[in-house]
Amino acid sequence: MARPGADLAAAEALRALLDGEGRLVLRVTPGASGEALQIVDGRVLARVRAKPQDGQANAAVRDLLARALGVAPSRVTLLRGATSREKQFKVSG
Repeated sequence: MARPGADLAAAEALRALLDGEGRLVLRVTPGASGEALQIVDGRVLARVRAKPQDGQANAAVRDLLARALGVAPSRVTLLRGATSREKQFKVSG
């Protein structure tokens, strides 16, 4: 079982990277063997299992971000990068 403090620390680290309007830029690796969010040198890297077809990878990243930040997926919106590995999301609330 994961430590609750570790989840809280990860959420706080992600929140610290949000700009003043709640936007977050990240790089996505679709079709990965597992799902994870990492912060490396101040950049967010997301790995998702979903393939980049019909928006499946974008939805998986949105859900992963929502879980990590403890918000509903409906509060995470893709702003830029629908067909790119570099994406920008906005987190409201």
